[in-house]
Amino acid sequence: MKYLVSVIDDKENPGSEDRMTMISEFNERLIADGYWVFAGGLAATEEATVIDNRGEQAVITDGPFIESKEFLAGVWVWEAPDLDVALKLATEASKVCDRKIEVRPFQ
Repeated sequence: MKYLVSVIDDKENPGSEDRMTMISEFNERLIADGYWVFAGGLAATEEATVIDNRGEQAVITDGPFIESKEFLAGVWVWEAPDLDVALKLATEASKVCDRKIEVRPFQ
């Protein structure tokens, strides 16, 4: 099963910035163990653009879709045999990147 693993940062209490080596080592292990599908960090929320084309005319707004002290800082997509494995990996990921992690299975 595939899981979206979201890295959540906090503007008031941000995670450490010196984690890239640890994150790279963790990613290498995910690849070696066959869990890796995709990953990427995201630009700052100020660089986001929201498009709403549900009405008569598209509305384009600069900035995130919701103002919040917490924000999506990056994502992984993992292939894991079950939720227990995904949660175990996410527990390690939270420690490695010094941020909260949300795990959601794909439908």
